[in-house]
Amino acid sequence: MVIYMGKEIILDVREMPPWERHPKIFELFDSLKVGDTIKLINDHNPAPLHYQFMHERKDQFEWHTEEMSEREWVAYIKKIR
Repeated sequence: MVIYMGKEIILDVREMPPWERHPKIFELFDSLKVGDTIKLINDHNPAPLHYQFMHERKDQFEWHTEEMSEREWVAYIKKIR
């Protein structure tokens, strides 16, 4: 039996223009295999993105956010189906 553990892809959007961020993140998420994770590095709390994921990719992901510093937040977005 082979179990796929997934890979982690790091995406740092802090230097991207704000209007490019969400489309890029969704494009990357849609390209993932089940079990893969995006490690998203952002300059603010990605709560609005999380709400958008809940609406547009319902039941397709797991989400965990950590505040590393005032201007560095990390969200782990794992594709589960």
